[in-house]
Amino acid sequence: MTPPQRLLLVDDEPDLQQLLVFNLGAAGFTVEAVATGAAGLEAALRERPAVVILDLMLPDLPGTEVCRRLRAEPRLDDVGILMLTARGDEYDRVLGFEVGADDYVVKPYSVRELVLRVRALARRSSERFAARRASDAGTRLVWRGLSVDPVRHRVFVGDAELSLRPLEYKLLAIFLEHPGIVFSRADLLTEVWGVPPDTNTRTVDTHIRRLRERLGPYGEAIETVQGFGYRLRDS
Repeated sequence: MTPPQRLLLVDDEPDLQQLLVFNLGAAGFTVEAVATGAAGLEAALRERPAVVILDLMLPDLPGTEVCRRLRAEPRLDDVGILMLTARGDEYDRVLGFEVGADDYVVKPYSVRELVLRVRALARRSSERFAARRASDAGTRLVWRGLSVDPVRHRVFVGDAELSLRPLEYKLLAIFLEHPGIVFSRADLLTEVWGVPPDTNTRTVDTHIRRLRERLGPYGEAIETVQGFGYRLRDS
């Protein structure tokens, strides 16, 4: 039997800690909860979690700084980071992605949605962890000078490798695997996040915007189809 995946919850609200530990435990995870950024960093380094659930507002360090330090550790590169924030501003979401967060949930939130997002992120991070240790099968998905290795989950711009987070990689791969197909926001929530299509779709737009920025001159590969969603632009 596969052991339960381990989660690390970094949040200083005792009631919220108790609620999430109970619900995530019921979903099949093992959860360690700590109340400070320093304790979160120590716990993550002591025993690598599948996902870190990280509050933006902590008593000692900003969640963004904790996220930045986690990403600076090479052995935690494939760990998923879900940021909890009471702020829904575009600036805060983009800042979270800039320092390495994979996803975010804005308070107050549905616990069911949070559990679904954590499950999807844990799955993506595990897939990425395994894929990076696979051998190169030589298969590539290509759009102009942009190429994706779907076996090892690696992305190249020309000869240079581009580092993408697990959800960013999955978004890009979906489009390259299905050229010309229009994906609605609801489709992408189901295919990439693994959450029901009735979930708030604003996170899709934020991730698409961030992915385009990461792709630089190849950001135009993802085309907006007004009123419908997104697709891979014809090369």
